[in-house]
Amino acid sequence: MEHTQENLTKIPSVPAATPGKPTTVVISTKKSKNKSVAPFELPPLTISEAFRKDIPKNGAYWNRKLHSFLRQFESTDNETHKDPRAKFQCEPESLKLLQTNIQDIHSYPPLYGDFLRGMECRDPPLLISQPDKCESGKDQVFLLFAIKSIPRHFERRQAIRQTWGREGLYKNGLQVRTVFLLGRSSEDDPNLDKLISFEAQQFQDLLVWDFQDSFYNLTLKEHVFFKWMLENCSKVSFIFKGDDDVFANTQAILDYLKSLKPEEATALYTGQIISDASPLRDPKIKYYVPQSFYEGPYPLYAGGGGFLFSGNLIPSLYHVSFYIPFFPIDDVYTGMSFKALGITAVKHDGFRTFDIREQDRENPCVHKDLLLVHQRDPQQTMRLWRSMHSAMLTC
Repeated sequence: MEHTQENLTKIPSVPAATPGKPTTVVISTKKSKNKSVAPFELPPLTISEAFRKDIPKNGAYWNRKLHSFLRQFESTDNETHKDPRAKFQCEPESLKLLQTNIQDIHSYPPLYGDFLRGMECRDPPLLISQPDKCESGKDQVFLLFAIKSIPRHFERRQAIRQTWGREGLYKNGLQVRTVFLLGRSSEDDPNLDKLISFEAQQFQDLLVWDFQDSFYNLTLKEHVFFKWMLENCSKVSFIFKGDDDVFANTQAILDYLKSLKPEEATALYTGQIISDASPLRDPKIKYYVPQSFYEGPYPLYAGGGGFLFSGNLIPSLYHVSFYIPFFPIDDVYTGMSFKALGITAVKHDGFRTFDIREQDRENPCVHKDLLLVHQRDPQQTMRLWRSMHSAMLTC
């Protein structure tokens, strides 16, 4: 199916449902030119006690907002037929409201202001979709690569398509598919809509939503990706979610996933695990979190450069996100979501989101047993892939 900016795939609205503990939400069907998408249900939801205790109750804005959401979750409202999305109205938070709740709001970086005013906006229009991405005949999609990208990173996407993100059947008949997750170009970038539309037609692997693609919107990007998965790709066994500047060893990932025991395969969340992390308070750095916004440690989380998780967890991850306020650092937010579901992040030594020794970065033998390294530019990716798959390579 071809998609252009004139042929937009819209996300349907959600009818009334029952949130709570437990609760089920049914999303209405939608149709494309080629198929109807069946309704999906969100499973009963329980939020772990460990998560509630990990996030301290204090005066920070996000902490207060979270514990307010948790009180809503526990209230008698959960016995009524209410959609958990009903509390989110996409109306920018007024500056007056933010000033009332965050006394030093004027000291926040400008992009933080945009993030705060848009925290309630959780359902931006889907501009370009790939509703047939996971239709693979008799072979269920085993692994989906979901790669965070931005409009101007075509070269990175193309290097992935030609190397580790190549779609098709791998050893043992395992089906692999790839999608790239994009928002719209920022106001400071040239408008690339026509090029993106052409790229989507040509490669059939772009998902594009109508929000500004920025670092602080990566949590929103994850949220809408989960919804897309539920509507279009609900039977995928595993998802690899990562950045467009990583190098992944596709066959090593598949071999690892096939080695899992059934109980491991149904509750997988693995990567390079970051523990004992706390907010960084230097306003000059990318990961700055003001003390008046969030106070407390971070839960264990997998580095956002790339991690793996079980596809059957998508409904629960999507559901629990309505009770956890958006956080400006997406991999921390992901760790919170898994923790809320009672799933522990598991360390895997094959994930190197902080890279490997400089002298080993062009050595294909060193990469043979690794699942991921970060960062690699498109040229390094092409060279490394050719070397690893050369018939002349001896390790």
